[in-house]
Amino acid sequence: MTSRFRHAALVGKYQSHGMGPMLEEIAHILTRRGLEVSIEQATAQATGIAGYPALSADELGRSCDLAIVVGGDGTMLGIARHLARYGVPMVGINQGRLGFITDVPVQQLRHAINAVLSGDFEEESRAMLQGRVLRGGESIYEAVAMNDVVLRSGATAMLELRVAVDGQFVANFRADGLILASPTGSTAYALSAGGPILHPGVAGWLLVPIASHMLSNRPIVLPDSGEVTIDIVSGREPSANFDMQSLASLLHGDRIAVRRSAHRVRFLHPPGWNYYATLRRKLHWNEGAVPASHDGGAST
Repeated sequence: MTSRFRHAALVGKYQSHGMGPMLEEIAHILTRRGLEVSIEQATAQATGIAGYPALSADELGRSCDLAIVVGGDGTMLGIARHLARYGVPMVGINQGRLGFITDVPVQQLRHAINAVLSGDFEEESRAMLQGRVLRGGESIYEAVAMNDVVLRSGATAMLELRVAVDGQFVANFRADGLILASPTGSTAYALSAGGPILHPGVAGWLLVPIASHMLSNRPIVLPDSGEVTIDIVSGREPSANFDMQSLASLLHGDRIAVRRSAHRVRFLHPPGWNYYATLRRKLHWNEGAVPASHDGGAST
């Protein structure tokens, strides 16, 4: 049976034991279904896989119409920011504990990939954050984040941060740091800092103080339609982190401006996937409960 896709990218957490043979197996599945296969450059170099073109992330985005990502959520975050601008859909294969966005266990990879290639999948898209660091009105750093933008002190000291939304003053936050998270990021650092979970279909951001020094500074859900600005008022060695991309040595008066990216991340999930089943599995909700027959994926 021919596939609806023509050219697949393979991306792996190349530090993981056994990654090379697993990627070889996936490549064979894809080529048997008539697809061209290319491998992300660093993955190819680290695993020694030969016989397929080794391309940069941007080259994969321009050439491929599907990406198979093997590893964990961190691996997916790293490549998703690059491929989102090209609209390439991604399938996440998880080597260890199932992730929130890499949701196919290794044992099911053959079945899941063949289902996707046959057009049998659940598709969803996720919003991303587009951030800039401004100093004296000039942009000194720009980055895209899928999970969150985090402001922290480099020392065990409090930061004071002034937050505004579309120019409207919200509050001064006095805390060890501040997280501005997407719905995807609401189940990451923001969750451990006491924030709520946002469904990916919610058009909003989550603002969560880290170890607030004021009891009245509480998490708040903001609309994602405008721009959030965070000014550094005071604090020692402040830094900004955009997912896995960091900028240290920020100065008092620097402004971090964040808005919704023009690009969205596309995920393809196995048949029957739903977000609530992912939450139950990862957060161990209702352990031991017998699911209702209409619960859609509750047994996973």
